[in-house]
Amino acid sequence: MVEQRRSTATMERPAVPAPRSEKTLVAGERRPPRRPGAAVVDRAVALNARYAPTALRLALALVFVWFGALKLAGTSPVEELLAQTLPFVDPAISVPALGAVEVALGLALVVGRLPRLVLLVLAGHLAGTFLTFVTASDLMWGSGFLALTADGEFVVKNVVLISAALVLIGWYGRRAEDRATT
Repeated sequence: MVEQRRSTATMERPAVPAPRSEKTLVAGERRPPRRPGAAVVDRAVALNARYAPTALRLALALVFVWFGALKLAGTSPVEELLAQTLPFVDPAISVPALGAVEVALGLALVVGRLPRLVLLVLAGHLAGTFLTFVTASDLMWGSGFLALTADGEFVVKNVVLISAALVLIGWYGRRAEDRATT
């Protein structure tokens, strides 16, 4: 027998007890003392929860538009790195093409449409930068144990940008689930 979908309006949700406040304290119970500045911290946390995802999305957008524009203008400091990373493609083609992709991704982040898809493509693009460790490894490693060159550090910092994209994918995923249940 096929299960039929039920309307969410008729579904019951488990009861979750409300947090206790001064009004709901049982007679004789004392409220634990709050530390000085707790209200300020609470307000900062609330503001962070509200605005941090948008700020992070726009920060990623700024980085992508800026770095992409440098590649399009022919003034990027990573042109030689890209040329050695992709030796099978003419840098006169690959560098502006990557710049155009980066500007497009950055602008898509600013617009905010289909954020999970854009962020997934962005994370994939950033993951591709680690190809440098395969095709131009001499540019990545210094002389000491696990010592990176400036180019190596430039590429490894993309771990942070990938992590930011993944955090936002999860955040937008939760928002989509919340919208679907209301």
